[in-house]
Amino acid sequence: MRITCSYVFVYERLQVIYIMDPDFWHERWKTNQIGFHQSDINPYLVRYWPSLAPNRGERVLVPLCGKSRDMFWLLEQGFAVVGVEISPIAVEAFFAENRLTPVVTREDRYIRWRIEALEILCGDFFELGRGDIGNCRGMYDRAALIALPPEMRPRYVNHLSTVLDRHARGLLLTLDYDQSEMGGPPFSVSDAEVTELFTDACTVQQLCRTDILRSQPRFMERGLTRLSEQAWRLERTGQAGGVIR
Repeated sequence: MRITCSYVFVYERLQVIYIMDPDFWHERWKTNQIGFHQSDINPYLVRYWPSLAPNRGERVLVPLCGKSRDMFWLLEQGFAVVGVEISPIAVEAFFAENRLTPVVTREDRYIRWRIEALEILCGDFFELGRGDIGNCRGMYDRAALIALPPEMRPRYVNHLSTVLDRHARGLLLTLDYDQSEMGGPPFSVSDAEVTELFTDACTVQQLCRTDILRSQPRFMERGLTRLSEQAWRLERTGQAGGVIR
């Protein structure tokens, strides 16, 4: 039994290291393994974003944005949008598929693709600071937290705390399922973990919890017996960054 457990532990550690490697995501985009991409506007964004009471014109951060069309929806609502994406394939596809010609400038740690009030910074999210993304008082996370293994989530949340405005508000979407039935990404993030990760620096409110397994046959094919999606309202408490556990 101890030998079996040791093999499982080693396998899980290797899996985490692999997913933490940027090359993992470069390969997913290169081979078009992007089941996480949604071609339609996310209904939770449309339903719950107005409840955040954001002010038009404010900057909204979209971490690990891929080529999400949700950024267009936010732009159409009058917000300035700042996406961050590590894959140049995803960034190029976003502008090409939407027939947009951005202004592209190379900075020290990233490449900035910009058109009007929408820009995507192509680089490592963890290397960017507030000076790079600007003063963002909004945040939208559809698939960033659930793309990361447990060991990386506290680092991700802490970095959000350092780059977002002290009074920022955000919408977070998560998935919850039996992690033993399927390996991520996307990973399962429980309600308790969301609360533990964010509660020291944010007020955390669950807006909905929806059973979506029957509408997601690809996850049923991978062996899941339950799957729910949660929407969360996050609001910074005005504390300085670096306080999230």
